Amino acid sequence: MAQPSDSGVSTDSSSFVVWAALLGNVLVAATKLVAALVTGSTALFSEAVHSFVDTGNELLLLWGIRRAELLPTEQFPFGHGREVYFWSFVVAMLVLSRWAPESPSSRASPRSPLRTLSSSQW
Repeated sequence: MAQPSDSGVSTDSSSFVVWAALLGNVLVAATKLVAALVTGSTALFSEAVHSFVDTGNELLLLWGIRRAELLPTEQFPFGHGREVYFWSFVVAMLVLSRWAPESPSSRASPRSPLRTLSSSQW
């Protein structure tokens, strides 16, 4: 198997940023999950799931960075440097395919009248 090399793609700072985001998302997800379990809030549970999914996205990005550093082989004479772009694209498509269908349903409909609050108390 080919070993990692300097493929011309600067991955040190990219890896650091992705690892930092991964750690941040794990901590945020764990905090939200604990808060959801303590309070019984379904909204916090949903947010915890969302943060764990973001963690999966970072894992895919780290996989792409790792694959991009592989040396050229007979099968891939130009190396794997561009794989980082493929895995970034996969993450973008996953995010888009998850949230794009939500967008039309979450906006206000021009046919429905705006409702005003009848009381200032929530």
